[in-house]
Amino acid sequence: MNISQEIGSLREKVERLRGRKAQIQSSLNRIKQQIRDCRISLREHEEAREIVRLVGQKTQEQLQFHISDITTMALNTVFDDPYEMKMEFVQRRNKTECDLKFVRGELEIDPIEASGVGAIDVASFALRIASWSMKRPHSRNTIILDEPFRYLSTNYQSRASEMLKEISRRLGIQFIIITHEEELSREADKIFEVSIHNQTSKVK
Repeated sequence: MNISQEIGSLREKVERLRGRKAQIQSSLNRIKQQIRDCRISLREHEEAREIVRLVGQKTQEQLQFHISDITTMALNTVFDDPYEMKMEFVQRRNKTECDLKFVRGELEIDPIEASGVGAIDVASFALRIASWSMKRPHSRNTIILDEPFRYLSTNYQSRASEMLKEISRRLGIQFIIITHEEELSREADKIFEVSIHNQTSKVK
């Protein structure tokens, strides 16, 4: 092979290497752009996650205030030395769950283990009302209750009547209550007595 052929062969090799270098440079530029895009996407995801966290925290605070406020008010109205309702949001199995506790002073009690079924009766009623009040849009503001405080002692029934009146006033709810407890109907706007004679119901 003469010198001119060797030079021509080297030129071809150089051109191939230049082409390969251009390809590598193009791939490198593309990878660098992908890295920049990934960094921007990661930053945006982190910002979005922080927004979601803040919104979730704010929602939890509002839920805690709303539910605790209504439930504690109900317990305070009915009982002389009432528990307060406390809500704690905890992470379990990658999900946010809510623990409900009765609090009295420094003492925290699981409601199921609390003494007196009446307190649970009142608290569960208040939780149902709080849950209803947070629905958007609201269903009709009339709620029918059948013996709502059947486990509450008779001497607390009149206070439960006051509590129903207060919740009705605060939230604009009309309660229609079926009960055998006369004291529970003490604060009612209207009372209908139903009796049965010869298998026929009479209302007066």
